[in-house]
Amino acid sequence: MTNERQRVRAIHRRLLRHFGELEPPRRADPLEELILTVLSQHTSDANAERAFGSLRARFPTWEAVVRARPATVADAIRSGGLANTKAPRIQAILRAVLEREERFDLARLRRLPDGEAVRYLTSLPGVGPKTAAVVLAFALGRPAIPVDTHVHRVATRLGLVPRSSAERAHRALEALVAAELKVPLHVGLIRLGRETCKAGRPRCQECPLVDLCPTAPTVLGSPIA
Repeated sequence: MTNERQRVRAIHRRLLRHFGELEPPRRADPLEELILTVLSQHTSDANAERAFGSLRARFPTWEAVVRARPATVADAIRSGGLANTKAPRIQAILRAVLEREERFDLARLRRLPDGEAVRYLTSLPGVGPKTAAVVLAFALGRPAIPVDTHVHRVATRLGLVPRSSAERAHRALEALVAAELKVPLHVGLIRLGRETCKAGRPRCQECPLVDLCPTAPTVLGSPIA
């Protein structure tokens, strides 16, 4: 485990050198971050932001979202994809928050330890470990490493996690990565996955981690010098 943690630190240093500061976009409000994260599922960040902006323009309050017909909410978030699935899920989350907190507000999460905050979030309708980790990392400033498609793919190719589900990869990375590296490593792995370590044929010849990656020789067809 010690050697693997040292390797993680080496990967982080390379990514930092390659991309510069690895800081995520942050939102001050955890409920906004939660809804945006639901909208971001199976789509791009740009589409999710567009859908979120459209939702807030059409419904200026969360109460208005809850009171609307699901089809009307779906129309507002159409640009984010899977609107007919996401609209009732968002409404269910908002109803659950209102029932528990008596208002549309997740500020109480700031006072909870990490584990309790995760349990609260994952008890909401349709909220899984990845979504909870995003809220912790981006809205609450906690050490968490959300495992999206890019992080899962790149971490698997790097041999940091075995080939398995994203949920198992999440647990493995949470245990492996030091607290202070979790958020910046998440940001770095996402950027690498989008720009270089693509889902099709990765651009190993351009990768700053090429000599640290056990998959690269297979793609390049020869050992790394």
